[in-house]
Amino acid sequence: MHDTPDKTKPLAWITGANGLIGSHIAHSASAHAQGWRIRALVRDDFDLTDFPKVQRQFEADQPQLVIHCAAMSDPTVCEMQLAQTRLVNREATFFLSGLAQDIPMIFFSTDLVFDGKHGHYTEEDEPLPLTVYARTKAEAEALVLANQRHSVVRTSLTVGKSPNGDRGIEEQLRHRWTKGDTVKLFDDEYRSPIPAEVTALATWELVLAKRPGLYHLAGSQRMSRLEIGRAIAERNPEWNPKIETCSLRDYDGPPRAPDTSLDCSKLQQLLSFPLIGLSKWLGFSATQPA
Repeated sequence: MHDTPDKTKPLAWITGANGLIGSHIAHSASAHAQGWRIRALVRDDFDLTDFPKVQRQFEADQPQLVIHCAAMSDPTVCEMQLAQTRLVNREATFFLSGLAQDIPMIFFSTDLVFDGKHGHYTEEDEPLPLTVYARTKAEAEALVLANQRHSVVRTSLTVGKSPNGDRGIEEQLRHRWTKGDTVKLFDDEYRSPIPAEVTALATWELVLAKRPGLYHLAGSQRMSRLEIGRAIAERNPEWNPKIETCSLRDYDGPPRAPDTSLDCSKLQQLLSFPLIGLSKWLGFSATQPA
């Protein structure tokens, strides 16, 4: 027997709810956002680039909050599909922010808007994107932030369970290791990995704080790709992990930012809990029942 939605509560739209971050934000609402009804939007609901359909749905639902997680995020695919990437990441975000002009909106962006030359980036640092994906995100950020009711949250590599089992860092590594692959990992590319469940909790606290703006939301630990892989491998020896160290100096693919670690002290001041690093989260999760 299903509970009847409380129509007296305001409605929140969460786009990309079949993705890693969007699914955790939607699922955690019952615990952390009890004042809201949730519509968790996935691709089967409607295409976010079908603007007339999006507008009809928006006017019918009349949401009072939009959390926009949907995106084209595979950098290699984005490099090959420039027009589609721009449509999804920039234009659809701009259209949605226009519909939501009178209500709060949170748009999820990326640490990759930076060129990675120095790391520990703050919200005051100027974006210098290196790729199509990062450029469309940076352009969308500027459009969203033109509305003082709206927020941009830049995040980093994310760990956690996704609906399809293929979005979290550890899910991707598990898939490759369990089929026998040796995974090459950079020892000189740094990020600030964060668990999706932590992202979700922080997002709801940001909603409740009613302090719109630009925020960095990532783990407290700066780690190389190699360190991330080794930490996950140590936690999961049953996956038969095999790692080969490599360097950005030997990489000949699309541009990669060497250090996009984030300083999250601005958001940390609003949160009721400390943002943690990947190693601490893996240690904690190891003590929890599967």
